[in-house]
Amino acid sequence: MSPSRRRILSISSVAAAAWLLSLTSGGAQNPVPGSRGSRRPDGSEDPSGASNGPNSPLSTKAVLEERQKNIKKEVEKLYDLASDLKAEVEKTDSTTVLSLAMLKKADEIEKLARQIKDQAKG
Repeated sequence: MSPSRRRILSISSVAAAAWLLSLTSGGAQNPVPGSRGSRRPDGSEDPSGASNGPNSPLSTKAVLEERQKNIKKEVEKLYDLASDLKAEVEKTDSTTVLSLAMLKKADEIEKLARQIKDQAKG
């Protein structure tokens, strides 16, 4: 593998992990439809949010917090896998091709990244 390909692979895997980590750590919380406070007859929102239904803000908030915890755990796992792959790529001789283990790890990283993306969408 040429040094430029190796560099592109390592940079792209680290960049993908960093991008996913930034999605879960910052203000990238997607609001859930129906999570707003109830509306008053005059059209303004009820700031108390005193809705007792299954879509109440309290239950929605708990679901969102649990989802965010799961996403953070998976992003940490993704970061570890990407770091391992980067280390393997740096150790590999440039005259050889990618090993089967490296390809499997790249597939696992891709699968986990898609799973995180789907969870982040909701």
